[in-house]
Amino acid sequence: MKVSYKWLSQYVDINDISPYELAEKLTRSGVAVDIVEEVGAEVENVVVGYVVEREKHPNAEKLSLCKVDVGEGEPLQIICGAKNVDKGQKVPVAKIGGRLPEGFKIKKAKLRGVESFGMICSAKELGINEKLLPKEKTEGILVLDNEAVVGEDIKPVLGLNDYILELDLTPNRPDCLSMIGVAYEVAAILDRDVLLPKDELGVKISDDNPVNVKIEAPEACTHYAARIVKNVKIAESPQWLQNRLIAAGIRPINNVVDITNFVMLEYGQPLHAFDLDRLDQPEIVVRMANPNEKITTLDDQERELDDQMLLITDGVKPIAIAGVMGGANSEVTGETTQILLESAFFKGSSIRRTSRKLGLRSEASLRFEKGIDPNRIYAALNRAAWLLKDIAGAEIVGDITEYKVEDGEERTIVLNPDKVNRVLGTNLQETEMIDIFRRLRFNVEKQQANLKVFVPTRRNDITIEEDLIEEIARLYGYDNIPVTLPSGTYLQGGLTRRQKLRRSIKNLLQSSGLNEVITYTLTGQKQLKIIQGLNKEVKQISLSMPMSEERQYLRTGLIPNLLEVAQYNVNRRNNDVHIYEMGATFISKDDQLTELPTEKWAVAGLITGSLPRHWQPISDKVDFYYVKGILENLFVELGIKDVEYQSVTIKGYHPGRTAAIYKDEHLLGYLGQLHPNLEAEYDLKETYVFELDLGRLMELANAEIEYKPLPKYPAIQRDIAIVVPKDLEIKELLKTIKESAKKLLESLTVFDVYTSEQLGMEKKSVAFSLTYRSIERTLTDEEVTKLHQKVIDTLQDRYHAELRK
Repeated sequence: MKVSYKWLSQYVDINDISPYELAEKLTRSGVAVDIVEEVGAEVENVVVGYVVEREKHPNAEKLSLCKVDVGEGEPLQIICGAKNVDKGQKVPVAKIGGRLPEGFKIKKAKLRGVESFGMICSAKELGINEKLLPKEKTEGILVLDNEAVVGEDIKPVLGLNDYILELDLTPNRPDCLSMIGVAYEVAAILDRDVLLPKDELGVKISDDNPVNVKIEAPEACTHYAARIVKNVKIAESPQWLQNRLIAAGIRPINNVVDITNFVMLEYGQPLHAFDLDRLDQPEIVVRMANPNEKITTLDDQERELDDQMLLITDGVKPIAIAGVMGGANSEVTGETTQILLESAFFKGSSIRRTSRKLGLRSEASLRFEKGIDPNRIYAALNRAAWLLKDIAGAEIVGDITEYKVEDGEERTIVLNPDKVNRVLGTNLQETEMIDIFRRLRFNVEKQQANLKVFVPTRRNDITIEEDLIEEIARLYGYDNIPVTLPSGTYLQGGLTRRQKLRRSIKNLLQSSGLNEVITYTLTGQKQLKIIQGLNKEVKQISLSMPMSEERQYLRTGLIPNLLEVAQYNVNRRNNDVHIYEMGATFISKDDQLTELPTEKWAVAGLITGSLPRHWQPISDKVDFYYVKGILENLFVELGIKDVEYQSVTIKGYHPGRTAAIYKDEHLLGYLGQLHPNLEAEYDLKETYVFELDLGRLMELANAEIEYKPLPKYPAIQRDIAIVVPKDLEIKELLKTIKESAKKLLESLTVFDVYTSEQLGMEKKSVAFSLTYRSIERTLTDEEVTKLHQKVIDTLQDRYHAELRK
C-alpha cells in the first residue's frame, strides 16, 4: 500500500511530524514502512508557463521558437523540439538555474544560432512515471490544465511536493489498505482526531427506484447497494485527483473511473460503475454463474466461468464478475451519460476462489479477499456519487436502492486486565488500557474484574482476547515493555529419542559417503509402479488438483524419486552417485479414500558408479557387499543385532542380487541391485538401492553402549574348508557353527567361496576362520581341538559336508 503524506494529512493532523518520523512510529507500532520516497526531490526552479507565441525555428524545421510567460513580466525565449507544443498552452518550464532528475541542470543555450533561456518539460523529464499517464501525456511536452496559475511552482500543481510511504502490510491488516484506515492507525499512535469526509447525502433507502436489486447467492454476497446518476460528462479528471491516483500507483483513465478508484483508496471499499443505458433491463441480480457461462471482461478477454463464481447480471446477461472485474458490455465510455454505481459486500472466500481460478487479480479483488468493512458501503457510495456531481457535473437520481441479507455488527471480546500484565510482563493500570482502546476508537464497558471491548467492523483481524493484548502492546510501545524472565516450570531442552536416532542414521550414512537429497512427496503414476517398496499392495492416492501429471499422486516409496535424481546427475556426467533420503511415504488400503492415508517414514539410498580412491588411479566398482556393509554398520550403530538377509525376488530388483532384511520376524526393508531393464530405462550402469522402514528401526533400536573389558587370555584360531551342496545358504552353516561352538567362539568369518569342475557343478567350497577364546582362563590346545572337531562332525552330520583337502 502506497500512502501519500499530503493526502494522509487531510484526515489526521501530521503537520508537526516529518514523513520519516511518521514512518518510524508506524513501524514501531507493527505497521512496517519499507520505503519513504520523496517525490520531486530533484526538481527545482520549475514553474507553470504560458506559451504566448510559437514559431518555427529559422534554422531548423523540427524545432520551435516559443515565447513563454512565466509570471516575471517579459516572456522567455525558449526553443522546444516537441511536436505537440503550441500557442495558448500551459506547460512546465524549467528556468535558468533549475534542476531536473538525474542531475540535469538548466543553462542558457544556443541552438542553431538562436538563444534559449529555459526548457519546456515532458512528464518523463520531471521524473513522473510514464506508465501511470495516458499515452497522449507521454508524447512530447506535458500540457497542464487551464486552472494552473502562471508562475506557480510546478511541484504542488503536479503533486511533486509529496512523500510516499510504502507499507509492507501483513495479511491480517486489510484495514490499512485504505487512506482512512491508515489515518485511524496514525491517529491512535499520535492520540489525535480522525477527520472523515462529510457525507453530503446521508443514508436514505428507497424501494421506489428506476433499478431493482436482488441477491440470489446470499452465501457469497450479503449486501448490495446502488445509486443512479445521470447527465454525466465523461472527461479527464482534475489534476488533484490524478495526482492522488498516481501517488498510489494507479493510472488515471477518466473522471468516472478515477472517482471509483479514488474512493476505493480512500475508504477501502471497491466500487464499480455500469453504463445504465447498456443494461437489457433495469435490474441487478447477483447470482452464481452457470456452468460454462462466458463473459468478456474489461480487458477484452473472454472468460469461461463455473458455478462457484459470483456474477453481477442485469437479469438477462452477466455484466461483471463480482469483486474481480467488470464486463465489456456495460463499460463506461465517452458516450455514457447515465451510471449505476455499485457498492457491495462480497465474501472474501468467494472472490479469492474466483480470482485464483481465472488467474485475474485486481485492486478490488485484493481488498475483497482480505476483508472489507461492511459498514462503509453507504459512505463510499455517497462519496462517489457526490464527487461525480462535483467533478463530472452529474445529477443524483433518487435515494439508495439495496438488497441486504445481514448487517455488519461489532464484535465483543471480554478482556482480563490481569492477563494482559501477565502476558506482557507489565504493570499497566486498567485506566491505561481503557485509554489505549479510546485511541483506537474501541468502545469499552467495565464488567466486574474484566473489560468488555467492542471492536469496530473495520478491524476484522481482532477476534480473540490475545488480539486485544497485542493491540495494547503495540500502542503502549514494544520498546516500553520491560525485560522479564519467563515464569513457570523450567524444563531442560534436548532431543527426543526419535530425533537422536534420526540424527544418528543421517550421520552414519553421510560418513559412509552418501549425500542427502530431498525430493517431492508427489510423484507420477509410472513411478508408483516401477518398483516394489516396503508396501507390497500399492494403492494410488491422487490429488484433487495436481499441479502436473508428474506430480499427481502421493508417493508410496522413496526409490523412484532417487532414480530421477540419479538419472539427472548421470545425464550431466556425474557418473558416481551416492545418495540417500529420509522422508515420508503415504499408504492407503482404499481404492477411493474414505480416511486420511497412513504416513510412514522410510530411509532409502542409491549408489551407482565407482568408489574413488584418490591415492590410486583405479577405482573399485560398487557392489552388493559394499552397500550391505553400510547397512551392517548402521545396524551396529542402532544396536540392532542378529539381522538376517534372505534372498528374494521382487519387482524392480535383480532376481539374483536382492535380499530382504529381517530382525526376527520383523521385515526391516530390502537391499539389492536394480533390475537391468530398469537400469537401462534410466540410463544407469550397475546400481544398488536399499529402503528401510524407519519406524521399525526406531522400535528395535537399542543404541545403549555396551562396555566389555579387554581380553586377558590369548585366543586360538582354526580354519576350516568344507564342500557342501551349491544351493545351501551359507547363513545356515554359520548358524550351525555358532550353535556347536557356543560361548567359546569369539568370532566367525567366511574368507573364501570356491567352485570348480573338480568339485562338481553342484558343489561349492566354503572356508571359515574361527577364533576361540575364554574370558576366564587360558584355553588348551587339546580343548580347542576337541571343540573344533565337534563343529566339523556337526556340519558333516547335518549337511553331509566334506572336508576339502
